[in-house]
Amino acid sequence: MSHATSDHTARRRSARRADGSPPRRRVSVVGVFGELLITAGVLVFLYVGWQLWLGDVIYGAQANAEGAELSETWAEQYEPTEPAPSATPDDTAEAEAEAEPAAVEPVVLPEPQGTEDFAVMRVPRFGDDYAVTMAGGVTRAGTLDRARIGHYPGSKMPGEVGNFAVAAHRTTYGAPFNRIAELRVGDAIVVETEAGWYTYRFRTLEYVTPDEVEVLLPVPQEMDAPAGTRYLTMTSCSPLYSLAERIVAYSVFESFTPRSDGPPSSLIDAAGA
Repeated sequence: MSHATSDHTARRRSARRADGSPPRRRVSVVGVFGELLITAGVLVFLYVGWQLWLGDVIYGAQANAEGAELSETWAEQYEPTEPAPSATPDDTAEAEAEAEPAAVEPVVLPEPQGTEDFAVMRVPRFGDDYAVTMAGGVTRAGTLDRARIGHYPGSKMPGEVGNFAVAAHRTTYGAPFNRIAELRVGDAIVVETEAGWYTYRFRTLEYVTPDEVEVLLPVPQEMDAPAGTRYLTMTSCSPLYSLAERIVAYSVFESFTPRSDGPPSSLIDAAGA
């Protein structure tokens, strides 16, 4: 072994630390860039997880709390009127008590201005705590991304003859319609306003392309057909995490319960089930 080689080996050995550990490796630009990419990937994964799962749970709970608060506000603001004294004979009163209750004509409220909150939707199938605020418009920034169910401008209002059409997210921002595909025939969908409760009954699901706006017609999917029935049409994206199609849930009106009568049986029976 040459003298130069021996000196080089000695220098390498002396470069080791006194505690026997090897010398620090020089930090390379490629290594730093790689670590930054890994960190960025972790942050992106956490953000996606927040948006798709944890965020939905938090936003959903907040949306339900806001809807319940609006419902409580209406209940507190309601002032019952004193019933007029009845001069009906006892036998007539008994006969009327045995008769079937007459259907109450629904109160039709004016269309909301802009993105104004105007109703609360309750769906027993989605849970006892489901109470999502409904607002005007279907834009993301104005309504849907505020964890609201949006009302299609120009469509009918709750209880009105024709098509009461609404939309909501199925994922992200509370995902109010996340479980729309779980609806079963006959399920109650109750819309509460300051005037009372409008009960609709679910009938069927349909999947359409985003450009099939016929679902918003006065009679859904029926061109030039005069409306004679009260419909509720709920729309959202399909499949989950995709904008390829629209899932549409159709329901028909069953009854209106004025605030003076208290919550409808469609909610009371579901709560006791």
